[in-house]
Amino acid sequence: MALKITLKSGERMIIGGAVLTNGGPSSCDLVIENKTPILRQKDILTEEKATSPCRRIYYAIQLMYIDESNLAMYHEIYWDLVKDLVHAAPGTVGLIDSINEHILQRRYYPALKLTKKLIEYEQETIKRVSGRTESI
Repeated sequence: MALKITLKSGERMIIGGAVLTNGGPSSCDLVIENKTPILRQKDILTEEKATSPCRRIYYAIQLMYIDESNLAMYHEIYWDLVKDLVHAAPGTVGLIDSINEHILQRRYYPALKLTKKLIEYEQETIKRVSGRTESI
């Protein structure tokens, strides 16, 4: 079944590793007719914005999702980041376990969705400890 996506003027997305931008003055419709990794602009995290442990985990999973050719390297980075996070914040173990299940089954998009919850947890913890927040 095909997936129809409407891209607003200037909106970006990643389809199968390619970054697309609607350069026109109005919205455009794209029809994706096969299975391929897709990330809308709101779900894309740049390397520059991966500034915290949980954001770096999100970024590693994002790379797994869009760049399968380097999967082994991204998995190694991911497992190192997760090990450090769980050591520093044991309260993340339940969520990390759920994310790990998706990673092990190569379901990267659902893993990304759960990792957004991990980032929220991290932000709440930072706010509670220091009285400040970061936005994604």
